[in-house]
Amino acid sequence: MRRLGSVQQKISCVFLTEVKNEPSTKREYQKFRVLATETLNPKVLESDIQSAVPTEKLDGTCCYVSAYKGKPYLWARLDKKPNKQTEKRFKTFQHSTKGSEGKAFVWNVKEDFRSVPESWIFAHGVTQCNGYPQPDENGHIPGWVPVENDNKQYCWHSSVVNYEIGAALVLRPHTEHQELLEITTVPLHELLEQTLELIGTNINANPYGLGSKKQPIHLLVSHGVLEIQSAPAVNYQQLLGWFQGCEEGKVEGIVWHCSDGTLIKLHRHHLGLRWPVEDPFLNSRPVLVNVDVTQYECDFIPKSLFTTFSEFNGRQFDHLKDICFE
Repeated sequence: MRRLGSVQQKISCVFLTEVKNEPSTKREYQKFRVLATETLNPKVLESDIQSAVPTEKLDGTCCYVSAYKGKPYLWARLDKKPNKQTEKRFKTFQHSTKGSEGKAFVWNVKEDFRSVPESWIFAHGVTQCNGYPQPDENGHIPGWVPVENDNKQYCWHSSVVNYEIGAALVLRPHTEHQELLEITTVPLHELLEQTLELIGTNINANPYGLGSKKQPIHLLVSHGVLEIQSAPAVNYQQLLGWFQGCEEGKVEGIVWHCSDGTLIKLHRHHLGLRWPVEDPFLNSRPVLVNVDVTQYECDFIPKSLFTTFSEFNGRQFDHLKDICFE
């Protein structure tokens, strides 16, 4: 098996965290909450977070672009998870004395996990033992599966790529006017080895209000392209105030991109703040549609996102949620 994913260390929270024995506001099935303390995580200082680039954390599903069948392909996130019997044993262990003492659960990687497609590959950075990928602290093995057009499970992923023309529908800041967003087609080869976020109508309850049930809208956003212009100092109280009182703070979270490749995250939930919020910052920015399918020699599927956006080519909207094809 080969590995995908850029070489990056990921720190889950900029602050040290503590576990509260109360139901999570983020995940209904989770019986505990993870909250940030006011103590900065020592690891972030090693990565010089003060010089890092703060970017908006988007609420979608992670994707990846890499080669498959000899050409650039979009890959969807698919974690390899324990089967029901093993999951039950794992949860029992977590709540046992051994689990509370920090002892390791013993996995049989060949037998303990649910089957995945043959094309599945584990992500870069996953620990290996004797050539086999090992699960993380949650019992999952992060990985990827290629998005093929005939797989209905990934129909929303498929809607933003066209392998015949080798392009994807992408949302990004306009190259000349950074306050303006742009929806455009980008060659997949220009996105090779990048991770992106798929957002839209049928992703995570659609916090950005994109499209409708009758005419869904989905877009890819490269990680790190939405830089935060007025991010506060890396201080608990200042960050809390920014999330609560600043227009630009109406985001799911912040991801700092450090010069050594480390990614450091802070989620609103870490601060006890709710998400989603009304009128998220992404919807406050104007957006220009720059999609012209006439430049391609291709028979596009009728009413595909590519052809539909092409009908709005050159049109500017005040907000993303204002785009309506009905």
